Amino acid sequence: MTDHLLAPNAALQGADVALADNPLAPEDVVSGSPRSGIVSLAAVGDTEVGVWELGVGVVQDTEIDEVFVVLSGEATVDFTDGTPSLELRAGSIGRLAAGARTTWTVRETLRKVYVA
Repeated sequence: MTDHLLAPNAALQGADVALADNPLAPEDVVSGSPRSGIVSLAAVGDTEVGVWELGVGVVQDTEIDEVFVVLSGEATVDFTDGTPSLELRAGSIGRLAAGARTTWTVRETLRKVYVA
């Protein structure tokens, strides 16, 4: 069994959760020098819950199927298939489809809780 940061019947402050460095592939960075961090909080059945953060810059990504809530920051997510862009800020709730090709333009370091 894998240990997770969030024990049953417990709570954390999302802004205070320490993240492990999550290096970006150089070919995915379009501009800037964004840093990425991630931590798995818990497993609920076959579902992972965690926190992910992306620093200021522009990054391309291929998404997994997830639902998320933005804790802090501001970003625009553009889709290569023409899907309307997402404007994200603290309190935004979104869903990304597995395989979607995206470009994240982060104006203020974005931190989200994800469920995947």
